[in-house]
Amino acid sequence: MPFPQGVLFCLGLVLIVVGVVVALGHGLSLPLFGLGLVMALGGVGLLVTGFCMAMKNLQVAVPGHFLLHPRTGTRFSPRQAVAIQRRLDMIRREMSSDSVSTRPEPEPSIPSTPPPWTMEPPPSYDTVMKSQEVCDQI
Repeated sequence: MPFPQGVLFCLGLVLIVVGVVVALGHGLSLPLFGLGLVMALGGVGLLVTGFCMAMKNLQVAVPGHFLLHPRTGTRFSPRQAVAIQRRLDMIRREMSSDSVSTRPEPEPSIPSTPPPWTMEPPPSYDTVMKSQEVCDQI
């Protein structure tokens, strides 16, 4: 148990015991009874404060009890959370480096002048029409 919670628990118990002894030990004297009651209530307050601090710093996850879970809803210890975050960051870096290296090479730009013509010129219109007339007669 960390130091502040331990001090609050011990001081709270001492105040409760002293308050009960003062309130009930000296008869029913009104000033001493009131002083004992105030001391006992202060001790209860210190106990509750220490308990709340201990619950806030509690890292053990008890299944099925919502008060004992961290507010984020995760059930990982801080060391586990850091390890998981590092692993996820490493996977993200690998994925981004893979996507950069597997991108296709950009196509070369189109030249401003067309390449030289290497094919023979198409036949003229008259030649095509005459060849179709010959095919139709056959």
